[in-house]
Amino acid sequence: MQNPTTPVYRIPEPLARVLGRLPRYPGSLLFVTGLNLVLARHLHPDTLHMLEGRSLRIHVADADLCFDYTWRNGAFRAARHTQAEPDLTFRADAWDFHCLLQRQEDPDTLFFSRRLVIEGDTELGLMVKNTLDSIDMAVFRPKAVLRDLLRGPRQRIEALARTRPRPHSSGV
Repeated sequence: MQNPTTPVYRIPEPLARVLGRLPRYPGSLLFVTGLNLVLARHLHPDTLHMLEGRSLRIHVADADLCFDYTWRNGAFRAARHTQAEPDLTFRADAWDFHCLLQRQEDPDTLFFSRRLVIEGDTELGLMVKNTLDSIDMAVFRPKAVLRDLLRGPRQRIEALARTRPRPHSSGV
């Protein structure tokens, strides 16, 4: 866990004002692309079933950035939660999200110190938190991501080669 003497970093206010003015949807598209490339393959089918059609938001408070998304038809999709609050929102500063991904802090510690706020459907929030706790965070490291991305096409090519009918020799 994080050492109490370790500094907590915040997005500088001038940068936060600029980031807060960016439109949400393009950022959400980039965010879900990352989720689909890195995270989706590691989620249990029961988890994906519970996420189906639910509206989710990641709010990076110190940058005033929100990423709105949902799980629909087998993939994370960018969403526009303009008319109603999402079913579930996770809000923290960028540094706290970084610490969560690096497993330098656990979600419960951040939650009880009010550095991580979870709003909305309590059952859904607990399920998402427990799911993220159960995933080996090494899958988010750049080498692992690249290895998985490169492994996917190669495995598909190998599978195709194994299933493709071989031409028969006519003996002529």
